[in-house]
Amino acid sequence: MPAEAPAAPEVATQELTYREAVRLAMEHEMAADPTVLLFGEDVGEPGGPFKTTEGLLQRFGPNRVFDTPIAENCFVGVGIGLAVTGFRPVVEIMFADFLAVAMDAVVNEAAKYRFMSGGKFEVPLTIRAIGGGTGRFGAQHSATAESWFAGVPGLKVVAVSSPSDAYGLLRTAIRDPNPVLFLEHKGLYVRKGPVQVGEGGLIPIGSARVRREGSQATVVATLLMVERALAAAQHLAADGIDVEVIDLRSIAPMDLGTVRRSVEKTGRLLTVEEQPVNQGWGNSVIASLVEAGVAFKRPPRRIGLPDYPMPYSPVLEDAVLPSAESIAATMRELVRPA
Repeated sequence: MPAEAPAAPEVATQELTYREAVRLAMEHEMAADPTVLLFGEDVGEPGGPFKTTEGLLQRFGPNRVFDTPIAENCFVGVGIGLAVTGFRPVVEIMFADFLAVAMDAVVNEAAKYRFMSGGKFEVPLTIRAIGGGTGRFGAQHSATAESWFAGVPGLKVVAVSSPSDAYGLLRTAIRDPNPVLFLEHKGLYVRKGPVQVGEGGLIPIGSARVRREGSQATVVATLLMVERALAAAQHLAADGIDVEVIDLRSIAPMDLGTVRRSVEKTGRLLTVEEQPVNQGWGNSVIASLVEAGVAFKRPPRRIGLPDYPMPYSPVLEDAVLPSAESIAATMRELVRPA
């Protein structure tokens, strides 16, 4: 195993792409903790299918960064075994759709192991999964998988929409003693933004972020839909409609307190997710607020995908994905006089 280079100095703020933020988070955690390992399909010499692991094999060597066979249930299972025996593995799932292949390992093993051991074993396993539309990958390579796992006790689910969150939440996930499903969106990898690098950039799991303050309506979104909600809010602002945008960031645990405070202020709510709204996380948000007795000025609304697989056709994919225009149109309906 080659000797590791000394850790690079961490500066306060850097302008990074979402892709670079993901890679840098792993680099910093691997440099700080020799028990952090990285493996998955093509993460070594190829640098990852979406180039999020470039240079990590060269820096940390093949004992800590290595490629696996195309067998998700197998190598997630290996990650569980490593996690309960003193390592902190980071497992990459090339497309979030392939999490279905590893469903047993994630749901029945990783999420339940600590409970079934009576708390004797921790499972510090991070599963990075890449999903979402806009890439023209078709029905089997475009899922975000957010709500597939949101209701699994013992599993944390994170979905990041910005470079700063990608960096801060991934470092937190790797340090967490529990299994964390860390969802990335392939359509965001080239987005650029300021990232607070170093210990000060860490973000706690379970905290939503108000990305834009507003007074007339609340939009709650995740992943790529945050960007589109912000674009819709900016467009509506030109017409005097003031929209608050909340990035949920964490699906499980969910920061309902931040959402509730916003809706109590605005009285109107729209949830936007890149998955079918039936059984989506938006249902949980709305139901929780109703149970809490939050008074809505208008009935809450939901936007998501239609109930059929993602089309491969570029024209059809664009048509089914929620757009800034469709979000803005729904917001107009919410705020117009009854």
